[in-house]
Order: sequence, then structure tokens, then C-alpha cells
Amino acid sequence: MAIKPGRLGVGIIGAGKVGAVLGAALRAAGHAVVGVAAVSEASRDRAELLLPGVPVLEIPDIVERSELVLLAVPDDALPGLVSGLAATGAWQVGQLVAHTSGRYGTGVLAPVKAAGGIPLALHPAMTFTGMSLDLTRLLDCTFGVTADAPMLPIAQALVVEMGAEPVVIAEADRVLYHAALAHSANHLVTLVAQAAQILGEIGVEAPNQVLGPLLRAALENALASGEQALTGPVARGDYGTVAAHTQALREHALDTSATDIVDAYLALSSATAVRAARRGLLSAEAYLGVQAALGMDDGGTDVSGAPDAQHPQEPTTEESD
Repeated sequence: MAIKPGRLGVGIIGAGKVGAVLGAALRAAGHAVVGVAAVSEASRDRAELLLPGVPVLEIPDIVERSELVLLAVPDDALPGLVSGLAATGAWQVGQLVAHTSGRYGTGVLAPVKAAGGIPLALHPAMTFTGMSLDLTRLLDCTFGVTADAPMLPIAQALVVEMGAEPVVIAEADRVLYHAALAHSANHLVTLVAQAAQILGEIGVEAPNQVLGPLLRAALENALASGEQALTGPVARGDYGTVAAHTQALREHALDTSATDIVDAYLALSSATAVRAARRGLLSAEAYLGVQAALGMDDGGTDVSGAPDAQHPQEPTTEESD
């Protein structure tokens, strides 16, 4: 199958939140979605909503009919799907095969390349709802793209056609790239849920209204200024406050069995202290005080970038967040 310079016949394998949205974006760019594989009822409903008129087909039929196959399946399912189709001789010469996994580059598509196909990795750095509003979000989205050098412009062009921005990620860096995204976005959801739980348990009727303005401002400041935007008791070296937090959260864990909250607080406070000390935002003495308040050994952490412990910075009282 020759690569056509114009519109492609696209097959979507996996009508989950990502596959259906990206299929709709490619369709809006003028490509023809020739078929979609949707197993669950939710996937079928999503395909009907975002890809109206596109037939739901079996996977081998989709591969046979498509010039571009988009594999939008869970990371752990991808290798078996690719190799299984290769075993049946499904992949075609010149066929574009792109997956949306953050973890993998093009190595996982080696069976595609062996059959004469063109492997591409296109991972959207965004969380999806599986609804039409995601199409608007794509306009501010970045895709981590990986491909052999001669084929990289194809991967980049497909991303641009969907309205997003491509960023090239080396094959060897894909796992770290994905870990960074998961660490930020996934753990952010956990942190918000933990904070909302505590507020709800002490009688705050609308925790999200309390947290919303604070978290939006914190995220915007962090993206604009990095760690210079850091505030709070750890950054100020208010280890008495940190100790009070630790004690209250330990008691909360005993009362509720929600040990995940205190564990997360301790780990992230310790990490925050390390990074603040290394950047000179926290004196060496204040750093040790924070770690002691957390009940953690400093582990010999190198805080050489911090001011001398003999001349500590006094904790400020100008902020109360």
C-alpha cells in the first residue's frame, strides 16, 4: 500500500476515551475513518457519539481496510495485539501504524516494521473525558512523538492536523517521559481527592469550592515560575507547623484508616524540603528541622546548596498559607 499525499483511510482500534476523540480529530481534518473496534457498551456509545456513521468492525477487517491504523489500547495490551496481528499476516507494506501509548516508542511496533509498515508513536499529553469537549482541549495539547527520522515528519504532520503541538521524544526516553506525566497528572488527582476528603470530614460542605481557586493559582504559578513559586510551611521552614500537620494526620489515619493521606503528606513534604534546600530556598538548619518534624531521617541528603546551618534563615511570618 503506497502512502497517499492526501487524505487517509483511518482505522481506530480501541474506542476508549482517547481513540474515539483522536479519531474524531482526524476525521475533522479530512481523513476518512473507515472503521472502529469497540468491545464494551460504553465504547460503542462513545463511537456512536464521536464517530457517527463509522461502522464497528472486527480488528482484522479494520487493519485490512486502513491506510493508517490507530492503536488506542492500554499500554500492557499493546505488545500482544501488535504481535498477534503480525502472526496472522495482517500488517501491510506501506501501512502507517500509530499507537497512543506514552510508555512505548516505536520498538513495540517492530513486527509492523518487519512487515513493511511504518511505525509511529503519538502520545497526547492530556487527560481525556471521552467527550466532544476534548476536541477543544487538543488545541492546547502537546503530543510526544517518536518515529524513525525519515518518518518523523509524518508523525508531526498528523499531530498538527489534529490541532496539537508535536514534541519529539527519543525512543530511549519514552518511559521517563511517561513517568513524568503520570507523576504530575495522576498524582494531582489523588492529592485533590485526599484534600477534599479531609475537608469533607471536618464539615466543609463544598470542598471543591475551597480548593479550586487555591489549586488553580498554585498550578499557574508553578508553571510560570517553577519552584520559585513554592510557598507554605515547608518552604518557610515552619517546622512547628509541619509537626502539627504530621500529628494531626497521624491521628486522622488512626480514626479513619486512611493511611494513604499521611503517607503522601510525609513523602511529598520531605521531597519538597530536599528540593527547596538544594535551591537555597530553605536553610540547612530549617531543612533538618522540617525532616525531624516529619519524623524522617535526612538520609545524608546533599543540601550543599542551602545556606550554612550556622547562619540559618529565620522563618518568615509574612505568609500564612
